Amino acid sequence: MKIPARTLVVVADGGGARVFRNVGDEQYPMLRQEELLELMNMNDDGPAGSMPTESTGAEIDEATFAKQLANNLNAAALKHQYEHLVLMADPQTLGQMRPLLHKETSARMLAEIGKNLTNAPLEDIERALQG
Repeated sequence: MKIPARTLVVVADGGGARVFRNVGDEQYPMLRQEELLELMNMNDDGPAGSMPTESTGAEIDEATFAKQLANNLNAAALKHQYEHLVLMADPQTLGQMRPLLHKETSARMLAEIGKNLTNAPLEDIERALQG
């Protein structure tokens, strides 16, 4: 996979996200972490989509974080803060985010990778991008 310079790479799960920027080039991506995002203002936001009544608090928190992350990516896309995006998250988080992504965000998406590497070393994340 070719990842142009300055591509935004978001590595997320239901509890948080690491936001990287490719400071290398297409041939040799090199990620630099820019941000660490966590669930915030939980009472202000509800979960992504409808939740079954038997959902646990942790499941609701994860869906709420997926919604917040999608909203952040949408806002950044509309403000032209990134040209290309790679979204790497566990399949459940990807599934919760996908319907919430604005067409501008989706248009900038180079790849969706269904892996949970949020707590992985940087080398593992870079390797997953090359594989």
